Amino acid sequence: MIASNRRATHEYSIGEVFEAGMVLTGTEVKSARTGKVNLSDGWVTISDAGEAFLQNTHISRYSHGSYMNHEESRPRKLLLKRKELNKLAEKTQEKGLTIVPLKMYFHGQYVKIEIGVAKGKKLHDKRESAKSKEADRDISRAMKHNRR
Repeated sequence: MIASNRRATHEYSIGEVFEAGMVLTGTEVKSARTGKVNLSDGWVTISDAGEAFLQNTHISRYSHGSYMNHEESRPRKLLLKRKELNKLAEKTQEKGLTIVPLKMYFHGQYVKIEIGVAKGKKLHDKRESAKSKEADRDISRAMKHNRR
């Protein structure tokens, strides 16, 4: 895995998840191999032409790149099937739903990104999920301690 967006699961409740390919330049792929990717501020937009673009995702410049190095936060085209694009476009029309990147990883030689349809959490929902996570952690610690 290249990068994951841990902030997305904290800030949003994730519904449907899709896997998409990305159109990247050579220096972007080389920089991604070194793990210099930040997904936390990114989101996905669907254009009028029916294409998906990943916005505001930071892939650092490749350290050994020349003057042909890539722009760090440019919009990157996502490769999805027409049926998936239509479904995503339909979901984004609903109030309160957005599309956020969750993970970026290599699948063979290709860079793939996992995107999810997300709905923003309220403050009390964030507190509740934090309490349940801590309770699960305490239970697993107790179980581990009892095994010894």
